[in-house]
Amino acid sequence: MTTQKPYIAIGLMSGTSMDGIDAALIYTDGDQVSRLGPSITIPYSDDMRAALRAGLAEAATAPNPDAPSEAMLKTQRQVTDLHAVAVRELVAMTELGADAIDVVGFHGHTVTHRPDKGWTWQIGDGGRLAGKLGIKVVDDFRGQDMAAGGQGAPLVPLYHAALLRRANIGGTVAILNIGGVANVTWVSFDPDTGAADMVAFDTGPGGAMLDDWAHAHIGEPYDKDGGLAARGITHEDVLMSLMASPYFDESPPKTLDRDDFSMQSARGLSAEDGAATLTEFVVESVVAAQTHFPKPVDAWYVCGGGRHNATLMRRLAARLSVGVASVDRLGWRGDAVEAEAFAYLAVRSLLDKPLSMPATTGCAKPTTGGTHHDPI
Repeated sequence: MTTQKPYIAIGLMSGTSMDGIDAALIYTDGDQVSRLGPSITIPYSDDMRAALRAGLAEAATAPNPDAPSEAMLKTQRQVTDLHAVAVRELVAMTELGADAIDVVGFHGHTVTHRPDKGWTWQIGDGGRLAGKLGIKVVDDFRGQDMAAGGQGAPLVPLYHAALLRRANIGGTVAILNIGGVANVTWVSFDPDTGAADMVAFDTGPGGAMLDDWAHAHIGEPYDKDGGLAARGITHEDVLMSLMASPYFDESPPKTLDRDDFSMQSARGLSAEDGAATLTEFVVESVVAAQTHFPKPVDAWYVCGGGRHNATLMRRLAARLSVGVASVDRLGWRGDAVEAEAFAYLAVRSLLDKPLSMPATTGCAKPTTGGTHHDPI
């Protein structure tokens, strides 16, 4: 029996929090992850964030990925070229040359996500990126899933399961990713076969709403360490109004757009009280997510930028009935997990393996995906 030699793959992620580009290198055969290479983050400049915010506004008011404005096309080129910079810097950290990299998984930057309308929009030009790098690129990870009736997200659960196996974590756990939107992967491993039963969905808002509040009220891109929220008081009437959304009663699979929940719900509150209330909203939406789990979990592990928010992590620990810890405790790289996942999914796309499952996105059957761009 022959064993597939691991692919050397780079994954890229530009999250809805708009903090920057994460790039990570992994070695994988599309099933197991044999080794983790380096990872980096390239922060966005204030001007780049402003351009992305303008893109969000355009997509919200005139969502048409087939006819983007010149401004959106310019932003797409900028985003693509910054991803090329990230890949080059990452490769420079290794002893490898670009010709040793088998594939780059390029998620792009989501400007709007409307599964109810059957489409999602990620800006980024995979062909341009392949040409700049001289490396095969896989992009458009979501399209085939949505064509198969799926939500197009979340796409990271299969990678979560692969990492849990690599860390020899069994039982039933929840991996909570707090990015711009928060999503959860519920995984339960069969003790006899090791097979993974999974459910995944967006729990509710994540850091995007908190970042928008901090940007508007204190001129900072985010609430550093949750310090603003720690000085505030939760307004229960506002929190109850937010939690009254029918979204939380809907059965998964289900997903959200970055702006489905808005900081405007806390309008009129002080900077501190608004931050505290919106932070508590993130917590309570995670608590509510447990009602959709097939059975309770033994532990929660948190990845994404939200795990750096000490106030948010402390409140999660107080409200959830089992242990809550950063995925770093498992030996994972909490800031790089999503980038790693798109490296993993790019390899699976090359091998025509499924990227999504009915229980993770709602697609009709296990579905592959991705568009392949060869360097010219």
